Amino acid sequence: MQKNNLVQRLEKCYTGAVYDVLRERGNKNSILPHEIKSIDPSKKLAGEIWTCSGEIDETLDKDTTMLSWTEMLSKAPSGSVIMCQPNDGTIAHMGELSAETLKYRGVKGYIVDGGCRDVDFILNLGFPVFCKYFTPSDVVCRWKITSLGEPIKIGDLIINSGDYVLGDIDGVVVIPKEIALEVISETEDYINTESALRKDILSGVDPQEAYLKYRVF
Repeated sequence: MQKNNLVQRLEKCYTGAVYDVLRERGNKNSILPHEIKSIDPSKKLAGEIWTCSGEIDETLDKDTTMLSWTEMLSKAPSGSVIMCQPNDGTIAHMGELSAETLKYRGVKGYIVDGGCRDVDFILNLGFPVFCKYFTPSDVVCRWKITSLGEPIKIGDLIINSGDYVLGDIDGVVVIPKEIALEVISETEDYINTESALRKDILSGVDPQEAYLKYRVF
């Protein structure tokens, strides 16, 4: 119940505010590389992370690669956001049927340090996906899952299952699970402070005076 409540609260935040709170706490390394973007900038994605990783292996046959991939689809926890480190920059690591399967099974979205295909279909489906590039090429006979639920590294950031993530048009920010409650609460306070500052600015208060009063901008 508390996890669901945290996710609902996080969904009302935005990445810039979460990052500012993490920065003030000394957690400056909290965002994914800029290249990872939403396929639909209007979609926001928030939730508890479940990780997976994989690697290219062109010695595999079709059944082996597809059984590896569908194992991930089968084991992905309902309510989670899958975050994948494919260790590859050549093929798509998400497609239409997989996205529809995950949505049907209750997964909230998918973030990958790699590629996506069938983008028109996924946009129509409304399933949030963040990725680096698009390509028609897929995993068949080329790529396999190597871990599920284990720590992964994207850019300079170590990500663990159970951490929290928020993605929006500005990018993706990760909150370590140990401090998620505190960070989300502080972000809510931060957003309220910004609203008060905005009200002062729009009533004619000098910007420097407003900054000195609230210490945000």
